[in-house]
Amino acid sequence: MLWSKRIMKIESAVFTISAFNKEQLPAAGLPEIAMAGRSNVGKSSLINKMVGRKSLARTSSTPGKTQSINFYLINETWNLVDLPGYGYARVAKSQRAFWGKLIEGYLTKRPTLRGVVHLVDIRHPPMESDIIMQDWVRSLGIPTLVVATKLDKIPRGKRQRHIKVIEKDLKLVRPVVPFSSVTGEGLSELNDVLAEWL
Repeated sequence: MLWSKRIMKIESAVFTISAFNKEQLPAAGLPEIAMAGRSNVGKSSLINKMVGRKSLARTSSTPGKTQSINFYLINETWNLVDLPGYGYARVAKSQRAFWGKLIEGYLTKRPTLRGVVHLVDIRHPPMESDIIMQDWVRSLGIPTLVVATKLDKIPRGKRQRHIKVIEKDLKLVRPVVPFSSVTGEGLSELNDVLAEWL
């Protein structure tokens, strides 16, 4: 436990590169943990809460704006990798297909990838794209943790019902981690899993 706390106490977080195509991906070296989720699910807010910064990862009210794979160097020992949001219908099909290939290329060819944090919105049942992403990552044998974001937007008495729907629809073995970027609830549980992977 002391080891995990030491690993997950984030003392430095630096944006290093945005890769818009596979040629721009940095050489694999340090351990990596990737963040995946639908557009506007709250990936940037979660990352900012994790590292204790307000604007390390740029948040946007426009879904589908993140068009690159963004790398953040954490504690100079591992990389947090923010994948483009998927499933936003207003983005051109050709662009969505390109993002899909970019994400696929990353997930299937990174020997240093230790796990994927898959974000879903706790307010809604998983959409088809969420189910496809979960099945895909699982088929690749990559350790995966599902984090249900926007927890603070659901009354406490209804949270467990929403969690059970997510776990059932995604056929999960590992329990969902409910998370709020406003209150920080769920951050400790998330950090424990990341420490385990690292």
